[in-house]
Amino acid sequence: MNATATDQLPVVVVGAGPSGLAAAAHLVERGLEPLVLEAGPTAGTAVRAWSHVRLFSPWSEVVDPAAEKLLAPTGWVKPDAAAYPTGGDWAERYLQPLADALGERVRVGATVTGVSRAGRDRIVDADREGQPFVVHVAYADGREERLFARAVIDASGTWATPGPAGAAGLPALGERAAADRVSYRVPDLDAPADRARHAGKRTAVIGSGASAFTALAALANLAKAEGGAGTKALWILRRGISGSTFGGGSADQLPARGALGLAAKAAVDEGHADAVTGFRTEAIERDGDGRLILVAEDGTRLDPVDEIIVLTGFRPDLSFLSELRLGLDERLQSPVALAPLIDPNQHSCGTVYPHGVNELSHPEQDAYIVGMKSYGRAPTFLALTGYEQVRSIAAALAGDREAAERVELTLPETGVCGGAGLFDQPAADKTEGPSEESGCCGPAAPELIQLGTSNPASSCG
Repeated sequence: MNATATDQLPVVVVGAGPSGLAAAAHLVERGLEPLVLEAGPTAGTAVRAWSHVRLFSPWSEVVDPAAEKLLAPTGWVKPDAAAYPTGGDWAERYLQPLADALGERVRVGATVTGVSRAGRDRIVDADREGQPFVVHVAYADGREERLFARAVIDASGTWATPGPAGAAGLPALGERAAADRVSYRVPDLDAPADRARHAGKRTAVIGSGASAFTALAALANLAKAEGGAGTKALWILRRGISGSTFGGGSADQLPARGALGLAAKAAVDEGHADAVTGFRTEAIERDGDGRLILVAEDGTRLDPVDEIIVLTGFRPDLSFLSELRLGLDERLQSPVALAPLIDPNQHSCGTVYPHGVNELSHPEQDAYIVGMKSYGRAPTFLALTGYEQVRSIAAALAGDREAAERVELTLPETGVCGGAGLFDQPAADKTEGPSEESGCCGPAAPELIQLGTSNPASSCG
């Protein structure tokens, strides 16, 4: 296939989530033809899976500008810019209307199973960049198809690949066997099944980010609600309690994100949760009553719990990209040039420099990973980041390099700085003085802490 013919092919976008649909909108605005392939049955399938969770970004920051222009002629009414949508709101009031506006450019029930260069596996150099991409698709009705593309933008996200409970990045021993009592999502405690699963029970929450905060606050609310007496959370942290454990609070430029950490702090201050610090999970065992016992790497065993919620982040599924030549950081599995900007071993401020095509390019020309998946295993991704990424890439694919390299975004700060990864280092290995987050507070051995005025956590002073 010659270059002219390749230029007439669509840009295949993998995933009809926020970043994928925004990519399609920007491509349309640039006069390029997108084809969005969504594995789920609807646009925003992953977002709908956490429809009960409220975003900490307001509507003004989760609607892409190019998408808004595409929606305007349809009679779409933009929600109140200052209001905070739930995942369900985001899907129903924005993502689905956007997919509808894109029409046949979006296919659902279409799982991408492989991407390569036509006639070229990853080994072959000869005329590689002259060949179009070949995309293998499996449809929900059992059909398979081979499509050709001028470029591929992977916006498939990381929702389907949550991190495990094991501190080494591997499932804890017994984690799979305990699958009936282990979940990897923030529970919807208004749903009868989830409510029955946790009401009056002791639930371990493993993780230290926004999802863990949300779960802790929800369990505390259940404990105070009718029929929720006896509900208790056990918060498992690998690190110690420090000034930034609960986020940036009032210093966070996204107030709802700061408030989320404060709600989690209230949950433990009020006695609805105990925090176990310095605990690195190695095994999950059952006692004689079928309850679960968490065992640490040093052999420490905790009292039994009824349920475990694992909220240790996500990781990218790169399996269907295995025939492409990707330049990925060996730790984060994000693009090499992006990794230093988001590495939690160095910082977690949320002040990531706005980035685009330069930081997201790979050795495989015109192949991009965007959205949450572009961050690999790093946290703190915002919708605004994905929108800026796809704006830049669409400009580059249209040949407008000046626009592609122009910065059009300022990201809000979290109010928290410091190296999250440093929490797991022995104190003697730290080369810098204690920061607000890495600090002096990490206990050498697992320690149960009940926060509140009667038993305050130790302070860095």
